[in-house]
Amino acid sequence: MEVGGTVRVVATEPRQPGPDPDPDPDPVDGARPEPVPGTATSDDWNLSTGRPDPAGLAVAVAPRSAPWIDGAVTSAGARLAPLDAASALVWTAPDQPDELEAVLRNAESIDWVQLPWAGIDPYVELIRRRNELVWTCAKGVYSDPVAEHALALLLAGFRHLGGYSRATEWGRPEGRNLFGARVTIVGGGGIARVLVDLLAPFRCQITVVRRSPGVPVDSAGAGSGWNSGESGELDETGGGPALRSRGRVREVSTDQLADALDGAEAVVLALPLLAETRGMIGAEELARLAPGAWLVNVARGEHIDTDALVAALDSGHLGGAALDVTDPEPLPTGHRLWGRGNVIITPHTANTPEMARPLLSERISTNVANRIAGRDLVGVIRPDLGY
Repeated sequence: MEVGGTVRVVATEPRQPGPDPDPDPDPVDGARPEPVPGTATSDDWNLSTGRPDPAGLAVAVAPRSAPWIDGAVTSAGARLAPLDAASALVWTAPDQPDELEAVLRNAESIDWVQLPWAGIDPYVELIRRRNELVWTCAKGVYSDPVAEHALALLLAGFRHLGGYSRATEWGRPEGRNLFGARVTIVGGGGIARVLVDLLAPFRCQITVVRRSPGVPVDSAGAGSGWNSGESGELDETGGGPALRSRGRVREVSTDQLADALDGAEAVVLALPLLAETRGMIGAEELARLAPGAWLVNVARGEHIDTDALVAALDSGHLGGAALDVTDPEPLPTGHRLWGRGNVIITPHTANTPEMARPLLSERISTNVANRIAGRDLVGVIRPDLGY
């Protein structure tokens, strides 16, 4: 999924932002515009114009941009600049590490890179090679829409909506209650935090599997352990209530994954793709689930052994699967997962471009403003952890 709407190739000369699709009114008589949350301090304003002084931070946007991206940069007080004159880079491609590496090789003045998504698996090795740079991503930005999608998939599975939606005649009653169900969430970041809150009315018995049980969750999304590929992360320094304090929630560490799967009636995957999480759900793990359990994946398709998933569905042990991501992806026409009444597939749409743009725009503006003001950036990537 691309972050831009109408896109264009980045020019080699400074660009002025185009008109925003829904622009704020211009300030009247030189009145100062309303700053974005966390915006630049008064020292960063040009008092003669009533606008931010852009002289301090030059930001390049590549390999594509759009008016809303440019506006996110300039509204926070920075100026748009060509790559060879920029100290910061907003990189908008979700999976072009080779191109980014070439850009950084030729743009020696860049010392901070903002990536567009929370899932950075295509960029991990580059980040580790260029760990002298400051890297940030969209940790925490998309937690709400992705958690909402996970709940929708879970309810659709439990209520047999996939099968009913394909029916061409009146059928027999099927479905079950989510109320009181044993739900295991694998991943302890922003998606888990929001999903736990969304599940509260259903009085589920929730187990969260995470690298650092008890570490507080920060809604801003800094980073600690087994956090979602499309979501926010944990803040080692605190800043929010721990998941274990949120009602009927049990937290366990990653080495207790097998125990957390035993008897689970639903499993939701919401964690980054790392070497140790690739293929983590296979035949043995699926066999541990309660008969008729549902597996929901809003993280990465490669977390699941697809052959083992198909076998568990064929055997009848697994009640169904609701997948926003698959392996392979896109799922080929004719694949064995298509056409099943107990498999719901959405084409990696838990966070659509329409949802993403305002959320990412706010994160870009916040980080640009923080950079200008000398404050900590949000969503800093830890190269050693890979997220």
